[in-house]
Amino acid sequence: MARRKIERNISYDDTRDLYYVHMELGVDEDGRRVKQYRTYTTLAAARTGLRQFMVQKSQQRGPIRREIPLEQWLDYWMENIVRPNRAETTTYGYERMIENHIAPHLGAIPISKLTPQRIQEYYLEMAREGLGNNTIRRHHALLSAALRVAVRQDVLNVSPIDKVEQPRSKLKEAHFYDKTNLRRLYLLVEGHWLELPVKVTAGLGLRREELCGLKWECVNLERRLLHIRAARTAYGATIIQKETKNRSSMRTLFLPDELVELFAREKARQEQMRRTVGGDFAASGHVVLNREGRPYSPNALSLAFTRFIKRNKLPPLTFHGLRHSFATVASAQGAPLFDIGKALGHSTPATTGRIYTHLVDHTHEQTLLRVSAALRE
Repeated sequence: MARRKIERNISYDDTRDLYYVHMELGVDEDGRRVKQYRTYTTLAAARTGLRQFMVQKSQQRGPIRREIPLEQWLDYWMENIVRPNRAETTTYGYERMIENHIAPHLGAIPISKLTPQRIQEYYLEMAREGLGNNTIRRHHALLSAALRVAVRQDVLNVSPIDKVEQPRSKLKEAHFYDKTNLRRLYLLVEGHWLELPVKVTAGLGLRREELCGLKWECVNLERRLLHIRAARTAYGATIIQKETKNRSSMRTLFLPDELVELFAREKARQEQMRRTVGGDFAASGHVVLNREGRPYSPNALSLAFTRFIKRNKLPPLTFHGLRHSFATVASAQGAPLFDIGKALGHSTPATTGRIYTHLVDHTHEQTLLRVSAALRE
């Protein structure tokens, strides 16, 4: 005998001795009916399975979605969520991650079949390809954000990444000059066009992008104040002027005598060059200019500084290391970690402590020595 109907949505196959539950899932996005069959060994199990399905179906919203490959979903997410709401530099970074890594490894997998195990394996694959933990964590953040939107928009019931163990972050060691090496650098850079960039960055703790984005309208020599409001940054071959990293990065800094003099001298030089050369020399209003009178790109400034360091046989240091040097010297002079973080434009003291662990260690050392001295009195 063939399969025969036992109850509504349940039939029995006496040849195979199995109960079949016929489930109507609804219609897909093209209006086609979607059906599914499940088998059970007993009638009681079939009835239970049918009841569970009916409960799930009552909670279902919208049409049954077709299988969407992860790469297709990421394209949708980038176009409709990321590009309208994120900075160009963030968008560019996401595009590179997807194009170079995520799409080739995971892109063809249907989003509903992407498992925590496959994502975990992907992280191991990236590590074998030479990516560091902090970079892989950025991949995790991207996937987490994209899949979270998929859940919100009913494309997924749950996000598989919620069950994934992300790589532990690794603190990058901050390379810096102490007071002795910084004084040596100051002497060597005197009279060089790098003098102002070096002394402003090391003396105030600016980010490289903040210095490159600094305009004369934000330099108040009369009141001896510097207003940090913008950053000049690069993504790929494109350079843009944008707001600072975050609200905490917008800050006003006091200018010591030496920096006031440096700024005044550079401003006079640019005005003289504008009268001599004419054209659009210094037309952008930026403080740090190249020989053509155009604002320096952050990468070009870093390269010029690295070459200067090597040429003068100084200990290796990146341009960003000048910012770290500011924090180190400030701490050595007794400045509290909180005040150092405010000058650097950090959002919280925890950020400062996380980056500058050597400063925290120094603070602990001084505290313990004070307690020891007090107990000896």
